[in-house]
Amino acid sequence: MRESFDLDAAIRKVPDFPKKGILFYDITSVLADPRAFRYCVDAMQKLYKGERLDAVAAIESRGFVFAAPLCERLGLPLLLVRKKGKLPGRTIGAKYALEYGEAEIEMHVEDIPKGRVLIVDDLVATGGTIAAAAELLRRAGAEPVAAFSVIGLPFLDYAKALGGLRMDTLIEYFGE
Repeated sequence: MRESFDLDAAIRKVPDFPKKGILFYDITSVLADPRAFRYCVDAMQKLYKGERLDAVAAIESRGFVFAAPLCERLGLPLLLVRKKGKLPGRTIGAKYALEYGEAEIEMHVEDIPKGRVLIVDDLVATGGTIAAAAELLRRAGAEPVAAFSVIGLPFLDYAKALGGLRMDTLIEYFGE
C-alpha cells in the first residue's frame, strides 16, 4: 500500500515576502523534511520513468537539488542552467524578462545533447525562466520535451510563456 503524503502541509507559506501583498511559497521547508523531499523525488521518478529522455536540464539553484537525484535514479546526465557568468567554459545564453528588468541564463555548449531534454525547477510562476531554458536548448539543437516544478502558480499564466511545452507540477496554488 502506497503511503500518502500531504505536500501542501510541508510547504512553508510566508506572507508579505519579498514585498507586501506577496504570498511566498518556500520550498526550503520541503528540503528540510526528508519525507517530503523523498515524496517529491519518488513522484518525479514515477512521472518520467517511462519517458524517453537523453538528459535533464536543472535551473539554478533549487532545480539542481530536485534534478540530481532524479538523474541518478534514471541514469541520465544532469545539465546545469546557471545565471550568466557562473560557468567557466564556452556557453550559450538566453535572456528573459523579470518583473523589473531582464536576466540571462547560460549552459555549457558541450554539455547539451541533440536529444530529448526535461527541464527542472522548484517553482514555476510566470514561466519566463523555463521558457528561456527551452529556447536555449532548442538553439543548441536539443528538444525540450517537458518541464517539471514541484510547485506551480497557474494564476500567473505560466502556460502562456511556455508556448505549449508540457508542464508537470506536484502541487498548484491558485492565488489568494
